[in-house]
Amino acid sequence: MTSWQDVEKAAPEFAGRVRALFEAHKHKTLATLRADGSPRISGIETEFTDGELTFGSMSAARKGADLRRDPRFALHSATVDPVEGAEAQWPGEAKIAGRAVAAGAVTEGPGGDLFHADITEVVHTHLNAQATLLVVEWWTPARGLRTVERE
Repeated sequence: MTSWQDVEKAAPEFAGRVRALFEAHKHKTLATLRADGSPRISGIETEFTDGELTFGSMSAARKGADLRRDPRFALHSATVDPVEGAEAQWPGEAKIAGRAVAAGAVTEGPGGDLFHADITEVVHTHLNAQATLLVVEWWTPARGLRTVERE
C-alpha cells in the first residue's frame, strides 16, 4: 500500500505543491464507479492526517457504497480560473487516484465510513514560469516523478 507519506518521502517538493492545492479549498470532487460500471462524481472533503490522505462518506451515501464494492477512485482538487494579465497566473490543479481502504467509522457528525487512500498516481497540471506551456507532472510508486510539457 502507498500512503501520502510515501509520496512526501519520494518527491517532497512535488507533494507539497499538490497538498497545497488540495488544502486551498474545502470542497473537492471524487469519482467512483457505480454498480453498472458507469462513473459517478460526488463532492467530498479530504484531510491529510498522520501521513495518510483520508476521506469519509455519510451513512447510506452512494459514494460509500461504490467504494465498498469497487475501491477505485479519482480525486480532483478545486479548480480556479487563471488570473489574466501581463503574466497569467494559475496554480494549476491536482489529482490523486488509487484505491479506498476502509479505515473504520466516521465518529463525528451523522456517522458513516472513513477511508484512507492507497495511492496509485498523483498529478499536478500547471503552467510553466513563462505561462507559455502546460506542464503535467505525475508520480507513481513504480516510476517515480515524471514531467511533460505541452504547447
